[in-house]
Amino acid sequence: MTITFLGTGTSQGVPVIACECEVCISTDKRDKRLRTSLLIESDDKTVVIDSGPDFRYQMLRAKVMHLDAIVFTHEHKDHVAGMDDIRAFNYKQQSAVDVYADMRVQTALRREFPYIFDDKGYPGIPQIELHTIGLEPFDIGSIHFIPLQVMHYKLPVLGFRIKDLVYITDAKTVDESERQKIRGCKTLIVNALQKEKHISHFTLEEAIEFAHDIGAEATYFTHISHRMGKHADIDPELPAGIHLAYDGLKLEI
Repeated sequence: MTITFLGTGTSQGVPVIACECEVCISTDKRDKRLRTSLLIESDDKTVVIDSGPDFRYQMLRAKVMHLDAIVFTHEHKDHVAGMDDIRAFNYKQQSAVDVYADMRVQTALRREFPYIFDDKGYPGIPQIELHTIGLEPFDIGSIHFIPLQVMHYKLPVLGFRIKDLVYITDAKTVDESERQKIRGCKTLIVNALQKEKHISHFTLEEAIEFAHDIGAEATYFTHISHRMGKHADIDPELPAGIHLAYDGLKLEI
């Protein structure tokens, strides 16, 4: 199974509009961060976790030619806004794309994309097959997902364990019961927004503490703000086995 970081930025992306900080004007491609999303490719399925505002460009940049499913972590705009662009896959594949979301996210999708769900049958709209998920494991082909619940301030967000990989975005707290499901993984991907305190995201220090508690062989930080600093400055300072992810990074799991 191969995973690709389609985006590793926070809700505004990096560079931020109209910002001239050293990160936003950096010429290092690792400092160019689209909104957070992950591509998973197995022998039989191609799945994306979250389709944010940059989804169209992410599909083009990664040369994704087939898409079986989108899995949503939560309903914030930077994670759902690009779902309309699955239309291209509908046309090429002549089939609906499976969408996996909990009931709260489904309510948001119906609010954001009402034309997809009405009964008018307008031609050319996205064709989806909606699947309800919660905290019970589910399969997409050979890919086995174990949902994890983390808290994004007061909002429950889903993370996922897939074999020895754990993917968590938009977390501020993770209960011990959920940490028990995570421990033993070999690869941990988790959000690390910035160095300064934040109400709804792990800071760099908190993400490092979480990584040490989990004890994965390799940890990659994602959902990174321009306030974190430049990749070339921050990554070498991290403890052994911990790295900043960047757009386009591929891992074999």
